[in-house]
Amino acid sequence: MQRGVFYVFSSFLLWGLFPLYFHALRHINPVEILGHRIVWCLVCLGLVLAVRHQYRWIGTVLKTPRTLLVFAGTSLLICANWGVYVYAITSGQTLEASLGYFINPLVSVVIGALILKERLRLAQKAAFGVAAMGVAWIALTTGATPWLGLCLAVTFAFYGLLRKIAPLGSLEGLSLETAMMMPLALVYLGYLWSTNDLGFANANDTTRWLLLAAGPITAVPLLLFNAGVRLIPLSTTGIIQYLSPTMVFLIGLFCFDEPFSSDRFIGFVFIWFAVGLFAVESFLHARRAR
Repeated sequence: MQRGVFYVFSSFLLWGLFPLYFHALRHINPVEILGHRIVWCLVCLGLVLAVRHQYRWIGTVLKTPRTLLVFAGTSLLICANWGVYVYAITSGQTLEASLGYFINPLVSVVIGALILKERLRLAQKAAFGVAAMGVAWIALTTGATPWLGLCLAVTFAFYGLLRKIAPLGSLEGLSLETAMMMPLALVYLGYLWSTNDLGFANANDTTRWLLLAAGPITAVPLLLFNAGVRLIPLSTTGIIQYLSPTMVFLIGLFCFDEPFSSDRFIGFVFIWFAVGLFAVESFLHARRAR
């Protein structure tokens, strides 16, 4: 179990450091960053599959239209999620990105209740209500709805919903998703190159290496999470997952010096209270179920 905790903790630690990486690329078009992330992630995952000799699933998937349709949906959702996240960080909205991932577990539970007819417990309803109050407070007092944060939460929640019914593991699934996104990424990068607007071609060596690193930076946390989540209780993973948005929030506040008004602070207090209530209730429910 200790090894599992280490793997899962390391994955969320690395995800929490993502803003530092994308912030270093803020001078590059965010859509180009997304394109590189897709391309080099697939290259990296392809190497992992080659080393493990994991090829057989490809033929099976190609003969299963339903699986291809499900993964067409997940690829669009994860592409949108990645793109919004990159834009949020590179445009100086890291705090709003952290909000999205704080409320994501709550949104996932509500979507599960609405679509899968899963029963919501009283504390879960209360947590979602308090979080909604926090988002509403931010929207009313600042005059701007945190659309980026909401988009991150909703796209990842629906992504998780579809992945529940997708018959592939995380490594194979992400490989298929990036493969489906690859043609669009290559077309866009090719267009930028043809118009002499490709940041990679005009950048210094440091920026080029950072863009090439998008592959392992995306793949390594996923592989760590996939290895660790099988070794520890789901309730433990549910608590560790808040490490990532907490780090994103602290990086945005203290490293990037993003503005954080008293009104936004009050809204975040609502959200943090909701997250705490949700995490504690989930942990206690899991213990009672053992």
